Amino acid sequence: MSHNAGLIHSLRDGQKYMDIWPMRKELAPIFPEQRIIKATRFAVKVMPAVAAISVLTQMTFHNSGAMPQAIVIALFAISLPLQGIWWLGNRANTLLPPSLAGWYRELHQKIIETGFALEPIKAKPRYKELALVLNKAFRQLDKSALDRWF
Repeated sequence: MSHNAGLIHSLRDGQKYMDIWPMRKELAPIFPEQRIIKATRFAVKVMPAVAAISVLTQMTFHNSGAMPQAIVIALFAISLPLQGIWWLGNRANTLLPPSLAGWYRELHQKIIETGFALEPIKAKPRYKELALVLNKAFRQLDKSALDRWF
């Protein structure tokens, strides 16, 4: 796979991971995902405007001498949301450490026992599988079933 295809794949996975990660206060102290997703969503909204303003300001004032710096600032501003999405894409595909893999299996089992459908358990779960199981757990399990973990 070319380096470029890997980047595109990571960005696509990052977008999906942002959508499936449960934004829950219980998870915030344990995982950095929530902070990174919030910062990335903010950057997606704000940074294109920062980039445009940086370049347009120099154009408005006919300040061609400052244009190279304005373009660097614009490129940096545009790169910020991409960096967040790229990090999330890599994180989504990272194998869980043994302790989290055990937690994934316990939660998966609990959801199945409660009678809900779930994709088959993964032998080597990644963060994206954990996100799916956590998402399902918060939606399907009652508070008492979750108390054991939070």
